[in-house]
This record gives sequence, structure tokens and C-alpha cells, in this order.
Amino acid sequence: MKHGVKLETLSWIEAERWFTTNPVIVLPLGAAAKEHGPHLPLNNDAIIAGWLAERVRRLRPVVIAPLINASFYPAFVEYPGSISLRAETARDVIVDICNSLARFGLNRFYVLNTGLSTLRPLAEAKARFGDGVIFDYLVLDQALQMLPADLLTQSYGSHADEAETSLMLHIAPEVVDMDLSLDDGAEGEGRLTRQRGQGLWSRSGIFGQATLATADKGAIIADHLLQHCLQRIDACGVEP
Repeated sequence: MKHGVKLETLSWIEAERWFTTNPVIVLPLGAAAKEHGPHLPLNNDAIIAGWLAERVRRLRPVVIAPLINASFYPAFVEYPGSISLRAETARDVIVDICNSLARFGLNRFYVLNTGLSTLRPLAEAKARFGDGVIFDYLVLDQALQMLPADLLTQSYGSHADEAETSLMLHIAPEVVDMDLSLDDGAEGEGRLTRQRGQGLWSRSGIFGQATLATADKGAIIADHLLQHCLQRIDACGVEP
């Protein structure tokens, strides 16, 4: 079997049949309502998580769980439309989903994590599982550190920036408005804020130099992230 399946499309009988192979369960995690500046939509992370999940499904015999579209995003709550869960709630959502599926003998889970603040609840969730459960997740900072050194030219940034905007120009160019892209967020430190004098001031909600983004850069980033995720999933026990 060379490809996977989306859990939500199966009947329970078909799900039971898939579960007998003890596949890796892939959980896409991406906000459907989180600001990404004026040039990207609120569901930016959900689009990325969905794109990665579909590519993984085509290449590995995994079971793709439904998208988890809300989590712990405290840095963005000042920007209208952004939804953030408490860290404990975000942790428990992951734990409850995995425990629900573990009832059927499943013990291998990989989270296609598209956030940074989500690393805290993910680490706390991992600590809740016993030795018999393999639980891993995408750490974007680590994955992006392995990009070609000369690919990105921005001098700062990590949100709606050159990298993220480039990725979106490659996977979903129709939702990107480069006419509204900015270089913003260079002042201050801490979480993003719309108010001067506190935190990392960014009127636009961008932290980085989005104007430097290109689809060609995004293609390299997309392939790199996909290959990284496939390697981590294989380490969970999926045969190529």
C-alpha cells in the first residue's frame, strides 16, 4: 500500500480495517483563525497543514486525522479574528484525540504542526503519554534551519514573513495579496502588539520582511518541509 487515507472519509468498518495495520496517525494542526498580516488570510496555517497532509497521504500509508483548527496562539490575540485556546485546552485536545484512537490499538502519532507557540502544549501532551506511545511533531524552527543558507535574505522575522509568504505563494497563490505585503515588526521584543511601548510592535501583524517573498523560494521551502515530515513519519514506523 503506497498511499494513505483521510479518516473522515471512511466508514467505521473501513476505519477498523485500516487500524489493523497500526498505521501512523497524522494530525494536521493549523489555525483557521489567526492573523497573518494584511496580505495573508486568517486560515493561512490551516491551508499549510492541509497541503502537507495531502502530500503525505499520497506518499505514505498513513491515516490523516481531521484538521485541528485552533490551538494556543497568545501572541496574536490583539488582532481581530484571531482565536487562541488556553495552553491547557490545546494540550488536552491533542491528548483526547490520541487517547480516543489509542483505544483501537493505535500507538503512533505525528502532528503536522504549523505554529511556534503550539510547541508548548505539544510538549506537554507528549509528557502525558506512556512509553508505549510514539508521539512526534513538526518543529518548524528546526526544519527551516536546514534550508539553503542563501535562500532567505530577510534580516529578521518569523511570522507572515519572507519564508511563510513565499510558501503560500507556492501552495496557494490565489490567497496572497503581495500588494499589501510589508516589512514590519522590527521594533521591540516579546509578543506581537498593535500598541507602541509594549511587546513587539507591529501595526500590520507581520514580523519579518514579507516583501522579499517569491514563489520560487516557496517551492524550495515546501519540498524541504515535506521531506522533513516524511522522514519523521518514517521514524515512527511507516515503510516508504
